[in-house]
Amino acid sequence: MMRGGMGNMQKMLKQMQKMQKEMQKAQEELAEKTVEGTAGGGMVTVVANGHKQVLEVKIKEEVVDPDDIEMLQDLILAATNDALKKADELANEMMGQFTKGLNIPGLF
Repeated sequence: MMRGGMGNMQKMLKQMQKMQKEMQKAQEELAEKTVEGTAGGGMVTVVANGHKQVLEVKIKEEVVDPDDIEMLQDLILAATNDALKKADELANEMMGQFTKGLNIPGLF
């Protein structure tokens, strides 16, 4: 016979609820944290938050060449991808503490 089965279940539920609250808090913090992606040696800078929303794009004047729009587009693309990659890393860092030891595929 299993003794204390219900108690364990309640304890587990409490832990899950606590973890859910902490995860929510971490998600909110992620929205406030920002990362910076750059390209062309800082010619283009893209600022994004932890939710992978681009907040700002800064382009240095000297990189704007009407005859070479393609290069500018490439730099913006590269800086954006850099920022999003950093946002991913930030999210993994902050949310990773919750998924450690929890092998749930497709959770994040």
